[in-house]
Amino acid sequence: MSSETVSPPDYSAPAFLEKAAQHMRDRAEQRDAGNGERSMAKTVTAFNALYGFELTEEQGWLFMVLLKQSRASCGVFVPDDYEDGAAYFALAGEAAAKNRS
Repeated sequence: MSSETVSPPDYSAPAFLEKAAQHMRDRAEQRDAGNGERSMAKTVTAFNALYGFELTEEQGWLFMVLLKQSRASCGVFVPDDYEDGAAYFALAGEAAAKNRS
């Protein structure tokens, strides 16, 4: 038996933000996109064409924040809900700054 002590997970606010940033870097690498996760503009363009809506990129990211918030509100604690939620909110802020500044 090993006598090593296992540290508990870090669920501090900065840890969630660091994980969110790492997820965004990972997505960039997985999708071979140098600027990271930036799929929402394509997504809302397709959605709008199919359904006749006029969602913005910012609104698409905020929709994803609500999805993660909804998931986080029930069942067991899943850190990914909070990590992705933080990333999506940051992406919404980036889109808002680009389009409404």
